[in-house]
Amino acid sequence: MSEQIAAERASAAPAPGQVGGRAVMLIPHRVPDVEETMLPPDYQRILAVVRQAAGPVMARQVGERLGVDVSVRAKLETLRGKLVRLVDRGWMR
Repeated sequence: MSEQIAAERASAAPAPGQVGGRAVMLIPHRVPDVEETMLPPDYQRILAVVRQAAGPVMARQVGERLGVDVSVRAKLETLRGKLVRLVDRGWMR
């Protein structure tokens, strides 16, 4: 039974893909069988920061908590893209 469960979890894990010739980790859609631990560490940290907030948060606030240099627009936009990806895939609302 444990071998079957391990095989199912391995098949549900996000698989690396190719974008622009670089290997990237795909963020899975949130479904009952997919756990938060299957997300890349950066995304897990983002979810933890958002959970600690008392209400809605802005990308700048999340970046400050994560130690991102929010004065650099490019770094903030990267973080905003990750937040949008988590929302689009059902991990946040």
